[in-house]
Amino acid sequence: MTTHATRPAPRPEPVQDVLGVGTDLREVTFVVVDLETTGGSPRDCGITEIGAVKVRAGEVIGELQTFVDPGEPIPPFIQSLTGITDAMVRDAPGVTAAVASFLEFARGAVLVAHNARFDIGFLKAACAAGGLAWPGPQVLDTVHLARQVMRRDEVRNHKLATLARAFGASTEPDHRALHDARATVDVLHGLIGRLGSLGVTTLEELASYTSRVTPEQRRKRHLADGLPSTPGVYVFKDGQGRALYVGVSVDIRTRVGSYFTASEQRSRMAEMVRLAESVTPIPCSTTLEARVRELRIIAATRPRYNKRSRNPEKVWWVRLTDESFPRLSVVRRVHPGDEGWMGPFRNRASADDAVRALHEVVPLRQCLTRLSAKGGGTACVLAEMGRCAAPCVGGVDVEGYARTVSDALAVIVGDSRPVLARLRERMDRLSEQERYEDAGAVRDRLAALVRGISRRQRALPLTQTSELVAARRTPLGGWDLVCIRHGRLAGSTSAPRGADPMPYLSALRASAEVVEPSTVPGAVTLPEETELLLRWLEEPGTRIVDIDGAWTCPVGGAAAAQAELAPALGWAS
Repeated sequence: MTTHATRPAPRPEPVQDVLGVGTDLREVTFVVVDLETTGGSPRDCGITEIGAVKVRAGEVIGELQTFVDPGEPIPPFIQSLTGITDAMVRDAPGVTAAVASFLEFARGAVLVAHNARFDIGFLKAACAAGGLAWPGPQVLDTVHLARQVMRRDEVRNHKLATLARAFGASTEPDHRALHDARATVDVLHGLIGRLGSLGVTTLEELASYTSRVTPEQRRKRHLADGLPSTPGVYVFKDGQGRALYVGVSVDIRTRVGSYFTASEQRSRMAEMVRLAESVTPIPCSTTLEARVRELRIIAATRPRYNKRSRNPEKVWWVRLTDESFPRLSVVRRVHPGDEGWMGPFRNRASADDAVRALHEVVPLRQCLTRLSAKGGGTACVLAEMGRCAAPCVGGVDVEGYARTVSDALAVIVGDSRPVLARLRERMDRLSEQERYEDAGAVRDRLAALVRGISRRQRALPLTQTSELVAARRTPLGGWDLVCIRHGRLAGSTSAPRGADPMPYLSALRASAEVVEPSTVPGAVTLPEETELLLRWLEEPGTRIVDIDGAWTCPVGGAAAAQAELAPALGWAS
């Protein structure tokens, strides 16, 4: 027998969403469901009864109850527990028909169950067996919520009967589906009432609630009020207006709102929210612009809760010194006129690894003594081993040593393949000799060298390009347009779907920032910004609209070698 009664939902009163993001709980339709079954596993047991209650804004607007023919005898123990006998389900609808009726009843609602894994597991199994599509509704579990809210000194356990008594439910659960569903409704409303006092007022907050989110953290939700739902940067600030944390999102409003819910689980972010007194939004025309502005603001303000990009100027470079017998030097900055440089490297160790890798195959001197054109000095161990041309003792003159420098320079600025191949052969040979630690050291040095050369060879052409204008389709069918000058984002805009992008492009070029050229890497923009722009330009779907310069990389350069060496270096190809 099936009972399926529905009353019209009361017209909800206009309400304001307190958080500014999410769905007010008074506007959510819940369907609380309970099943009776022949056993505990949906793999080999069937459903005997479905009970469901539809509620909205605290009011019951419909109920469903139906026996179900499980297609097998009900075990005596289950008959004793539930009171449902074989005779009661003999003329009931089969599982597929009963579940289809329930899914229609629950269409568009949020499902609620006590120990939801059990009930939802049986419903999904029935759908799979009967060829029904599981609609994938949002599911709330009152057991989970109760464990977060109810203390041990309030209830001895979180069983439905215990919670029903604690909340004074009007129906006592008795292992009959509709009765248990009605009791679960009262438990749900009791839990929502408890959480409402803690500031939980939206479905999103309810679904993600854990007791790890403090009431103080939730009270800061008002900081999201009025923020725009656009791509951009957001800056959390303390009471003195100092930046605490800088982030970027495709939807500022939604992202900031998430910091006040359980979806944000980083402990340092909870600490940051406690100190925050305001949030400054910086809307951006494109997501690329937002990511660039994030880098710049972090570099300028050095927020204490940002770990990445706080000190972008603290990078390392490798350069050939300017003297009669040049050597490789690890430095903080490259000087005007320097030609043989590579980098940047994020730490000194990586720069040193790149230097060691190049020394293994090019006999540049490694001593720190400044030598005149006549040399003058004492031979070192490396000279005796034949790993240095030994200009210090006249082993080579300036012209002869210049050929060695030329070989090193060719690796840095041109075809890197011969040198990289020799390092790869050395690594493989050490592996064959089972000298795995030595092979690993060569691998790490080779990886550092490839990265350092690749960064130079990829970035230098872009920094030397006066202007590059590029476009990419947006998910909504418009165009993201960017203007890059000397490796710096000079401006960006977005042309909406159906509009002619050319007027937008002309306006972008006319209003874009004027960027003066420089021969020193990192002088006009952060190297990290240039790398970000390069990755965007290299992604599929990006079109070069116009360019004043030459965006090229050398044939056989390190950028090309990366894909070939990726398996050996443990990189994704």
